[in-house]
Amino acid sequence: MNLNQIHNVYFIGIGGIGMSALARYFKNIGKQVSGYDKTPTMLTDELIESGITIHFEDNIDLIPKDYYLENTLVIITPAVPKNHSEWNFFLEREYQVKKRAEVLGIITKDTFCFAVAGTHGKTTTSSILGHVLHESGADVTAFIGGIVENYNSNLIGSGKTVTVVEADEFDRSFLHLHPNIACITSMDADHLDIYGTSQAIEESFIEFASKVEDKSNLFITKELPIEGVTCAVNEDAVFKAFNVRVGNGSYTFDVQTPTETIKDLQFGLPGKHNLMNALMAIAMAKLFGTPTDAIAKAIASFKGIKRRFSYQIKTDKFVYIDDYAHHPTEINAVHQAVRELYPNQKVLAIFQPHLFSRTRDFSDDFAKSLSAFDEVVLLDIYPARELPMEGITSQWLMDKMTNDDKKLVLKNDLIPTILESDATVIVTIGAGDIGELVPTIKKALNETL
Repeated sequence: MNLNQIHNVYFIGIGGIGMSALARYFKNIGKQVSGYDKTPTMLTDELIESGITIHFEDNIDLIPKDYYLENTLVIITPAVPKNHSEWNFFLEREYQVKKRAEVLGIITKDTFCFAVAGTHGKTTTSSILGHVLHESGADVTAFIGGIVENYNSNLIGSGKTVTVVEADEFDRSFLHLHPNIACITSMDADHLDIYGTSQAIEESFIEFASKVEDKSNLFITKELPIEGVTCAVNEDAVFKAFNVRVGNGSYTFDVQTPTETIKDLQFGLPGKHNLMNALMAIAMAKLFGTPTDAIAKAIASFKGIKRRFSYQIKTDKFVYIDDYAHHPTEINAVHQAVRELYPNQKVLAIFQPHLFSRTRDFSDDFAKSLSAFDEVVLLDIYPARELPMEGITSQWLMDKMTNDDKKLVLKNDLIPTILESDATVIVTIGAGDIGELVPTIKKALNETL
């Protein structure tokens, strides 16, 4: 498919974080963009403000008539149900209908592509890398699965020759990509509703790794059963972060590369996992030829991503943090960072489980991760693309937890429950619509300070 011959791009599920980045990209390069989503969000509001027409009813009469043309590309998200009338309208008329991952594959085939894979850390690593490349003057576009604070966008840059993409293992999407340089940050079991077994996930990552023929262009953590250039924090590796110091909520550290030692890098994202993400981005940028001083400057100025250990309130006496964590490993990383920064303080975690299948598959691990917090408030499971599963509920999960202080509440009762707590550190975690509640929680907490 030749994107130059495409005039109109129509999105079914335009409001998703990955889909909206593609929508912005196509608008930036001069295409006419329109789309559907089932509910308005802050993201769809921003797209509409940028001049993209969006409707929120599955109705073929609402598809703009000038999209009834051969030079229209239709992009769908995997979350769209098979009986969606607009999707079927385009399929029946034999339009070019592609998944988001397939379109990213087409875009990356014609560019120098950095692909960031891993069960965790994709968004942070790719946004740090995109920021470093953009700040150093590279002709880059980075497609990000989150809103980067520095740009207030999920798209960095508008370059034509270099791309940074998240290599998403969901639905084996990353096998569509054409990476020149890649990394794999982690390979934990996830998406078992699609893969079935952790072995099947591992095989998929190994297949992705095989797409990088020159293994000196593939960066990995030491424990992965894949050939590549090793990266580690405080351990021997080809790229090593060491001499790590914590002060004023940020890190100072050194990096040993094959050719030099970079001293006193400043980095503002808490948590050892984020140090690893930064190290991966540094390694890829160094391989690309980005000057060391440009890397150091960009790492220091990186502000993070919304909903990734995102400070909502930060005073001497009280802290409220919001994070997208929706897997036990990610919750553990949030807990580690909070304990490192705020030792001896009482921590309240508010968690909304995401997907019935994920809650079922990792229930014991979720219970263990959440039990590490002093106090936990659970919301009902956010179903996303799934129907309820018998016996899989937040109450069932909570019964497995060992905390003395744990509660299950409805959204309407959440604010009063939070205000009753004497915790000095509050964290909201989850990938569902809990993010939409953050401004209300922040407002209520600010009124009590």
